[in-house]
Amino acid sequence: MRILLLEDEYSLRISIEEFLTDLGYEVDGFMDGLEAYDAVYDKAYDILLLDVNVPSLNGFELLKKLRLDDIKTPAIFLTSMTDMDDLKEGYRRGCCDYIRKPFDLEELELRIDQALASFFNDDSSVVNIGCDISYDMKKSKLTLKDNEIILRKTEQDLLEVLIKNKNAIVSTQMFQDEVWGEYVEPATIRVQLNNLRKKLPDGVIQNRRGLGYIIER
Repeated sequence: MRILLLEDEYSLRISIEEFLTDLGYEVDGFMDGLEAYDAVYDKAYDILLLDVNVPSLNGFELLKKLRLDDIKTPAIFLTSMTDMDDLKEGYRRGCCDYIRKPFDLEELELRIDQALASFFNDDSSVVNIGCDISYDMKKSKLTLKDNEIILRKTEQDLLEVLIKNKNAIVSTQMFQDEVWGEYVEPATIRVQLNNLRKKLPDGVIQNRRGLGYIIER
């Protein structure tokens, strides 16, 4: 699971990053709203932790832009705001929860668990990726006409990256960052993608020569 953390208070950001990393999450920390916004289009995140009052682009406006782009990643605001109008504004922008500063890191863990469970337990956890083809993001289960297609772990990871970036081209570099987390030969990535494509009907995963791969739906 990968988390984007937007927090401009250095000591708090580092404390949160270290805590969540110890829990097994991959965490990318930012202090600038525009940098965080751009990062969402470079990587697939499972949850967004957003401070509100940050440089360049505040948390409210960042989430508004993402929701207008149909990015539905669950978001939790981390804020010292207590005014009810501010809280209402956050929910209008599309957050699923608030946590008020100062907070206990164990409370943050519980809020993250709750947000992820809620997001992946609803119907959105099952994604249609073609005629009679669906993928359950929670169970990592690929189904074709009610018959399960068995995928290896790497194939599951590749497919999930494509689904999270549906209708957008995923480059070799993005696959490398999201699936392997370290340098691998581009040929290795292509072989694994070809193995995955062979298990699916033609055209589900399309190759954009020189750019990457895409699922269009």
